[in-house]
This record gives sequence, structure tokens and C-alpha cells, in this order.
Amino acid sequence: MDDQDGYFGERVAAAYDESSGDMFKPGVIDETVGFLADLADGGRALELGIGTGRIALPLAQRGVQVHGIDLSRAMIARMRAKPGGDAIGVTVGDFATTRVDGTFSVAYLLFNTIMNLTTQAEQVACFRNAAAHLEPGGCFVIEVLIPELRRLPAGQNVVPYHVSPTRWAFDIYDVATQATSSNYIEVVDGRGEYRSIPFRYVWPSELDLMAQLAGLRLRERWDGWTREAFTSESRQHVSVWEKPAD
Repeated sequence: MDDQDGYFGERVAAAYDESSGDMFKPGVIDETVGFLADLADGGRALELGIGTGRIALPLAQRGVQVHGIDLSRAMIARMRAKPGGDAIGVTVGDFATTRVDGTFSVAYLLFNTIMNLTTQAEQVACFRNAAAHLEPGGCFVIEVLIPELRRLPAGQNVVPYHVSPTRWAFDIYDVATQATSSNYIEVVDGRGEYRSIPFRYVWPSELDLMAQLAGLRLRERWDGWTREAFTSESRQHVSVWEKPAD
């Protein structure tokens, strides 16, 4: 682990935007940005874990004033190097506790990043921090997966999701503590490398309680950014909590 930048040091930052994952597809980005721009409704937006600017940059291009918080200087530098990146304000720090000036119409934490906070106390602190930055009537948005415990065979704690002759990727779950980790083994030129990143998975109902502790209330929950119905078969959710206006 890179101590200064957490698990998102220069090596990860350099390759982050090369991912072929759905989150980088133009249609997904457009849907996400449209959803957040509607909530901002002309106001300011605060991105917790702004990273390389995947969402912040196109959101700013929509006319929304965006400020970000991120621990990784390497990720921030990648955003700064992109067109428009130097115009977005960023505060370096832990998004669970770092405060910035002013209030915002919307704060958001995307792509499972709430799980990078590996204790319940840190996740609760994140909700309180987001709520403290919101103006009355403002919203906090989280995008996060549903823990895939239904895929665990009886007596096992590992869920593989990529297997090839040179690369293996799998998640390990501890259902007693909600601790999990994503693990990667890669063989290049006959040499093997192992990398593990810890997370804490969290259920929608638990997030609702965290929101309540922070003085927020659930406004809406969807399966995705195009507002599909959230059901027991959903594998992820986009949830919006609102700070009461009075």
C-alpha cells in the first residue's frame, strides 16, 4: 500500500482510466451526470472521492460547480492533467472527515467507494460529514453494490469473478464482521504478483440508519441511474437521502 495515497497510488492512478468496466462507458457517464445535475438544480456539488474526475469533469461541463475531496494526490494529478481539470477545486484528505468551505446542493459518493471505509464508525462519520456540507433540502447520493453473499456456496467464503491462465480475481467475505477484500493474482513473464484491497460491505437498510443518525431521510432508491425499480434481484443501488428543509 502507498501510505500517502492509500490504495490508490501512482501505479493504480496511471492505469485507472484504462479500465474497460461499465462505469467508463459514455452512456453510463451521461446517465450519472444527468441524474446528479438534476439534483444539483443549479447549485454546487461535492464529490467525495473525486479520483481522476470521471464524473466531476463532465458534470462541470454541464455548468455545475464541483468541488472534490480525495486522499490520493496521484489520482488528483491525473484529473488535473485533463482538459478542465485545473478549474475544479479539490481538497486533499479523508472524505469521511475532511471539511471544506460552503454548502452544497448535492454531495455524492459513487462506484462502491463507501466500502473503502473499512469500519462502521468511518461509514457513519462519512454520512455525518456529507450532511454537514449540505444546505437545507440538499441530497446525499451513494452508488454501491449489494453484497453478493447469495453466490457463496455453503461453508465457503470466496467468490471468484475472473479466472484465466495468467490472472485470477476473487472476493473474500467475512459474514460475521462484514469485512471483505478484493484479491488479484497476475502472472507476467513467469513472475506472479498478488494484491489485496480491503473493504466493508454494507446493506441498504444499514445505510438508511446511518443517514438517520446524520439527520437525513431516504428520498428515493433505484437499481441504477436510469431509475429502474430497486428489487430483491438488484445487484446494486443508487440511493438518495435528503436533508430536511426545516
